Amino acid sequence: MKAQRLGAWIAIAIGASYFIIPLLGTLEFSLRMRRGEYSFDAYRSVFSDLQFRETFGYSMMMAVLTIVFGMLLVVPTAYWVRLRLPQVRPIIEFITLLPLVIPAIVIVFGYLRLYNSSSWIPLTGSISGTNALLMFSYMTLSLPYMYRAVDTAMRAIDVRTLTEAAESLGAKWPTILFRCIFPNVMSGVLSGAFITFAIVMGEFTMAALLNRPAFGPYLQLVGANKAYEPSALAVIAFAITWLSMGLIQLVSRIQKSAPAKA
Repeated sequence: MKAQRLGAWIAIAIGASYFIIPLLGTLEFSLRMRRGEYSFDAYRSVFSDLQFRETFGYSMMMAVLTIVFGMLLVVPTAYWVRLRLPQVRPIIEFITLLPLVIPAIVIVFGYLRLYNSSSWIPLTGSISGTNALLMFSYMTLSLPYMYRAVDTAMRAIDVRTLTEAAESLGAKWPTILFRCIFPNVMSGVLSGAFITFAIVMGEFTMAALLNRPAFGPYLQLVGANKAYEPSALAVIAFAITWLSMGLIQLVSRIQKSAPAKA
């Protein structure tokens, strides 16, 4: 028994070192911009860069829009499938998994062919149209995670009973959806939202091919032209991802301890 426990701890230590040691090396290198001593000069250089603030702010805005529109698409779909169309659930699950199978570069090239400036819907003919196309692209990438998170939260509640109770009190469908269903699946919505946020902040392919000033292409640009700033940006990107993961765990624990809302 002790030998098995020791072996498990050794395996955990090896796995943890596989992730932690390179990250510590990246952190250490990002602090060596000033010769002969550690400093935060690389971080100061990054935060003082106007392009960093513009691209980070742009990606933040796109992440918020992607989360809002993705939530408005996924929650009603998952609710309706579970309540009225359970027979099409395998088809919906298959469709939501397609972005994991189809490479992002294939998806964005398809969008460029469908929505270029000479098509019936010339989204790439204007800046606002291209921004909308990028947001829809991000929604496609985040669809597997958002739908799975919401569907899992939906399983934990009795959708049919909540709907019938609300209808017996005279509630209409918008009221049922936004006052009964949304509060009870908020843990799934927030989990999907944090994952979506992490995806949008680090995505490169779609933003680069659509020529939008996003954070992902900025990371690549800095990595190709500077030495210490890329390491600082990598640490910042990891911090954003870990913060999102920590918030997911926090929301999940809060939701488990909260009673269902009728």
